[in-house]
Amino acid sequence: MDHHTKNLYKRASRGDKEAACRLLEISYADVFAYLRRLCGSSHDAEDLTQQTFVKVWASLDGFAGRSRFSTWLYRIAYNTYVDWQRRNRGSILSQADRWWQAYADTDPGPLANAADRQLAQRLYEAVDQLDEDRKQVIHLHYYQGLSLKEAARVLGIATSTVKYRLREVFKILRTKIGVEESEIDQKAIPVRQGEIT
Repeated sequence: MDHHTKNLYKRASRGDKEAACRLLEISYADVFAYLRRLCGSSHDAEDLTQQTFVKVWASLDGFAGRSRFSTWLYRIAYNTYVDWQRRNRGSILSQADRWWQAYADTDPGPLANAADRQLAQRLYEAVDQLDEDRKQVIHLHYYQGLSLKEAARVLGIATSTVKYRLREVFKILRTKIGVEESEIDQKAIPVRQGEIT
């Protein structure tokens, strides 16, 4: 946790509403993007993000600081998503509205070309077809930028399990679309800053 976030957390846990609002501003877009990718709907992601932050504020004084604030926050967001998924198991539609099309960068820069954008779209589609456990490690590690250890904490599993699932994903992607592990890199996937990463 950086010094500024830690200071905001301490102030917010003492009831400072301004600090709590600032924490919300800093984290909202990233949590929304994470939940948007998982549930496949902007409307549902908005609801889940709000539920997540209600839980965060209710339990802010229980945050012990043993992990980064963002890791703790993503753990709450993940649990909120899992609860929502259980409640809506029979009614969840397929993720036909492809979130990556709405957020893929239309101006990726001078070095990117059409092949890079096509690869990114193929990767997004392939990731969306993964089972939930494998999809979670990709979303947390590559899209949200959490370390392997932090992703493991969010998911409540061992770091070695995260590594194993990532190796499985790379095998699946190599088979499905002929992508090497070195090609699956956050920098190789064109996205608008702050919306997907």
